[in-house]
Amino acid sequence: MTQAPWPPPSVEHKPKRSLLSILLLWVGCYLVAVLLSIVVTSSAVSGSDNKATDNPTTLVLALSALGLWLPFIFMLRWVARRAGTDLRTYFGLRFTKIDLWGIPLGVFSQVVLMNVVNWPLNKWWPDTFNPQRVETRARDMVDTAHGAWFIVLFVVVVIGAPLVEELIYRGFIQGGLQTRIGSTWALMITAAWFTLVHMEPIEFPGLFAFAIVLGLCYRRTQRLGLSVITHLAFNATGLLLVALS
Repeated sequence: MTQAPWPPPSVEHKPKRSLLSILLLWVGCYLVAVLLSIVVTSSAVSGSDNKATDNPTTLVLALSALGLWLPFIFMLRWVARRAGTDLRTYFGLRFTKIDLWGIPLGVFSQVVLMNVVNWPLNKWWPDTFNPQRVETRARDMVDTAHGAWFIVLFVVVVIGAPLVEELIYRGFIQGGLQTRIGSTWALMITAAWFTLVHMEPIEFPGLFAFAIVLGLCYRRTQRLGLSVITHLAFNATGLLLVALS
């Protein structure tokens, strides 16, 4: 009998939450995160010789990200502990060798999927969906990261963001909804949620398509390993393409 190509899904975590309870917890964390982010970034800017500009420094970006992530991390730990387990077990934060397929999948999503999604939009609305405008945010981050600060940017964008965002959106939201409203609706709602929270309308089509990919990774494995690696590879590829162009 041949071995199954995928390891068995996590059976330890079976969160079941209503959309309302998830929304309330997320909104509460988000409000605290925004306030905390404003405080830490304001302190960093006021304590620096550099004046605030339209393109924040990498230090401010890193502190802002930390301020945004911490309330969610504490909330996720609280949720897991209330269930009598730890964060990794409850949200399926496990990795296996098969998750390395996320590297080519993430590269493909960045290089091929994003271009396929944006190509017709660029043809229909060339002034809006041109490649330069779509990559504006990534370009701004890279342009402000000089020398060793690029390493800080890389850690924030390529390691921190995929790990925290997958815990929140695939682990907490999609995982919590799928046992109540079904895996397909949970995937679609989570993908839309993930897209809208980035608050860059010009990036919405590509982000939504990529969020579907991440949601399918989670639905197939019921773990976060594959989606985290895919997200990591996607962000790394985008950052390096901008930096080397």
